[in-house]
Amino acid sequence: MAQVAFIGLGVMGYPMAGHLKNRGGHEVTVYNRTAAKAEKWAAEYGGATAPNPAEAASGKDFVFSCVGNDDDLRSVTLGPDGAFQTMKAGSIFIDNTTASAEIARELAAEAEKRGFGFIDAPVSGGQAGAENGVLSVMCGGDPATFERAKPVIEAFGRTIGLMGPAGAGQLTKMVNQICIAGLVQGLAEGIHFAKKAGLDIEKVISVISKGAAGSWQMENRYKTMNEGRYDFGFAVDWMRKDLAICLAEANRNGAKLPVTALVDQFYKEVQAMGGRRWDTSSLLARLER
Repeated sequence: MAQVAFIGLGVMGYPMAGHLKNRGGHEVTVYNRTAAKAEKWAAEYGGATAPNPAEAASGKDFVFSCVGNDDDLRSVTLGPDGAFQTMKAGSIFIDNTTASAEIARELAAEAEKRGFGFIDAPVSGGQAGAENGVLSVMCGGDPATFERAKPVIEAFGRTIGLMGPAGAGQLTKMVNQICIAGLVQGLAEGIHFAKKAGLDIEKVISVISKGAAGSWQMENRYKTMNEGRYDFGFAVDWMRKDLAICLAEANRNGAKLPVTALVDQFYKEVQAMGGRRWDTSSLLARLER
């Protein structure tokens, strides 16, 4: 059992913190910008709350964060009431935010100066993966620090890998989002084509999902896409944030991402349609408007 803090109780962080308490058996203190959310979590799981990240992190062995973006991450770590102000020597900060590789490297260097470890550990698997505790966790950092953190991360992660030094976890998450963008667009076009051709979508998917066209997106999203329901899964606003990170990194490293850039613009059109909070499979709605 470890002393753990969790900062950020969104749709991912809320159940992840719960697994650290119930499945991991750790003592967990949570902080959330909206205090009522933290109080609700504490009532549900029996943990403690803190009024700011610094108090949440004070004296803890492991501090997790899952917030919105680079600016949010800097605020909860390096701000006046940030976690880095109170973390003890030898502890480990584990960031599950999808953010830039640059902020991961920046925070890793700062953590080293202050005498504690840092792991960038973005996750994949969506809200359902978080709730079921079966997320894929892509980590960047020092191998010895990773080995200490891994048993704690296992409370909510099914597949946990060290991808390389600080920032490598975030770079791997970018690869994940690049692949998803193309897959969802392809699936949207396939379903759209099948409908126009007068085919039975259920029959089509039952066959092609077992062959080379099969994917997690096809298995888990085709039904709701076919029904025109886009209230399940990762929001378009969040995906555009992630794709912006991917495209910015590509500009730095010289990678060519023509499909990713195009799908990002398609999501911009979905936002203009009022679909900012629709899930990413709403690319089909753009084709059917």
